[in-house]
Amino acid sequence: MKFVDEAKIHVKAGDGGNGCISFRRERFVPRGGPDGGDGGKGGDVILQADSQLATLLDLTYPKLFRAQRGTHGKGKNQTGRNGEGLTIRVPTGTIVRDDQTGEILQDLLLESQSFIAAAGGRGGRGNARFATSTQRAPRRAEKGEKGEERWLRLELKLLADVGLIGYPNVGKSTLLSKISSARPKIADYPFTTLVPNLGVVTREDQRPFVVADIPGLIEGASHGAGLGLIFLRHVERTHLLIHLLDIFGGPARDPVHDFHALNQELKAYDPSLLDKTQIVALNKIDLPSVRDRALAFGKSFEEMGVRLFLVSGKTGEGVEELINAVSQILNRMSDQRDEL
Repeated sequence: MKFVDEAKIHVKAGDGGNGCISFRRERFVPRGGPDGGDGGKGGDVILQADSQLATLLDLTYPKLFRAQRGTHGKGKNQTGRNGEGLTIRVPTGTIVRDDQTGEILQDLLLESQSFIAAAGGRGGRGNARFATSTQRAPRRAEKGEKGEERWLRLELKLLADVGLIGYPNVGKSTLLSKISSARPKIADYPFTTLVPNLGVVTREDQRPFVVADIPGLIEGASHGAGLGLIFLRHVERTHLLIHLLDIFGGPARDPVHDFHALNQELKAYDPSLLDKTQIVALNKIDLPSVRDRALAFGKSFEEMGVRLFLVSGKTGEGVEELINAVSQILNRMSDQRDEL
């Protein structure tokens, strides 16, 4: 399935039905009086979060979503039928914006959470509503109100506990496949991963957590290099960031430089991302050339107050230690949120 995390749609709620002008005309009932019924209410357009969805692909075509209008009132005080509402399912984590103003209208974070994107118009009142002691035969009724109509921009931000970031070919997809049941595309060329991948990490006696593999982040991404910053929105909701680094690319490859370079790109996108807890995992430790150089960088990260883990996504070495540390950090964060 193609991954789509943005969509622009037009929603039109149903118009309200018109009120009716009618008078009761029955044999042996003189001066029957007004009996025009009210029009029915127009249907609403509703957005509803669904955790079973993972993409906005279904909303890229068609772009127009219209609810049913209310029917008109009739004689004998018959009220028009309300228009049927239209419910549009979107993935959990979808932000709803007004396309013209950019204003955030709703953030659909919870399963089955709903939002009325366009309210249906109220039905007009029939002439029976306007009868008074001095005006017993009113000849006026109201037209139904127009339903709301607007363009919306939908943005999907994946709900993950941990964001996995790093340069292309550092082994993010391999590590994700090792710690979870996710099966992302893995190959030995840059930008293998073109969309974010999610994996659920489950271990005995540990709370499960979700890891998002964020592709395409390289130095200069904020200026359009690589895949740019188009997928960084998916780390905004994470609680913890794992920098996956690699020094196998040659002797000039410096993980400390890579760490600072990626943080500069995070800052360029959103400075608040630097407030997130970060840890570093140095990958491909199964290679002798990497193992020999890895220990030299431990002190540098320790001086920065960043914890360094040595792992191998291929053999699994050091992976369980990394998972246990991540689980402990997330548990502490959860306890702190509960206290608040």
